[in-house]
Amino acid sequence: MFTTPIHVIDFEGSRQSGIVEYGVVTLHGAMIDATHTGFCEPHGTVSDRDRMQHRISEEDLEGRVPFAQNWELFSELRETGVLCAHNITVEDGLLRQVWPYPRTSPDFFGLRGAEPTWGPWLDTLYIYRRVYPELESHRLEDLIGLFGLEKELKARAKLYCPQGRRRYHSALYDALASALLLSRLYEEEELKRMTLHWLLIQSQPSESGRESVGQQEFFLE
Repeated sequence: MFTTPIHVIDFEGSRQSGIVEYGVVTLHGAMIDATHTGFCEPHGTVSDRDRMQHRISEEDLEGRVPFAQNWELFSELRETGVLCAHNITVEDGLLRQVWPYPRTSPDFFGLRGAEPTWGPWLDTLYIYRRVYPELESHRLEDLIGLFGLEKELKARAKLYCPQGRRRYHSALYDALASALLLSRLYEEEELKRMTLHWLLIQSQPSESGRESVGQQEFFLE
């Protein structure tokens, strides 16, 4: 089992409003090491559609600081480990809307050397599409149900999530769900010795993307 931390991230918000809630779950192997979450002041209008989805009220956001004030936290996350999300297009886009680049950070995959970039990311959506292509749905909530993780997710939410934010479309709850999906891969006999680089390869949405990050032996030495 590799030792590099994986920071699983989820944001609630949109390009219009900006990030109004963040959730982070740090994994060491299959174990949860730390969590972070908070509401943020929007930089634009929160649409009725967004409000219906994430159920964050104006009162929840009143007096909160902008997400940009979390620079030290997110820069440190990138400096200490690999970022991961379920469908990274959303999280990567919202993150880079605030900070196009982090501080120069380690290359945990041995691809290009240290450089100021948030990626490459791990993506539980594409990992599960590659490992379980036969599934009809790879939506976060559906995967949690298909693999019988509902009970564990609810138990973890009671430990880590603020009261009232223990449901889907709550940032830390969704990050916990993604983290549980990543952790349960170790339960698959043929995946117990998977490498971090192998996870990166499975995270690519296309064959050309997989080729661009190279090939590596599946098993750890």
